Amino acid sequence: MPKTYTVQRAEYRIPMEVAVQIAGHPEIPGVEMTFTENVSARGARVLSTRRWRTHERLVLASLAGNFQAQARVAYCEKVPSRGFAVGLEFKSPQGKWVIDPADRAALPQTA
Repeated sequence: MPKTYTVQRAEYRIPMEVAVQIAGHPEIPGVEMTFTENVSARGARVLSTRRWRTHERLVLASLAGNFQAQARVAYCEKVPSRGFAVGLEFKSPQGKWVIDPADRAALPQTA
């Protein structure tokens, strides 16, 4: 019987659904709009309609806030009726996940 090992995460992931766009699929060009399931300073789990291969590179950007990062696919697993769950490791994160209240004044106002 093969041995199994428990690996503990270096950082706690926060369950947080954030609208993001991902791009860089080698076989299916274009930008995919999707959501995160959880995030940390070093990575995220996102849902995707596309199957990604481990170690592929992609670009992720939040739709609110100004967060963006180049990322490496750590894993991609099938999720019934939802597509794929993709674990990402950020390589060059920049910005913030949410809009800073001080920046809201710059947003267009709606009536």
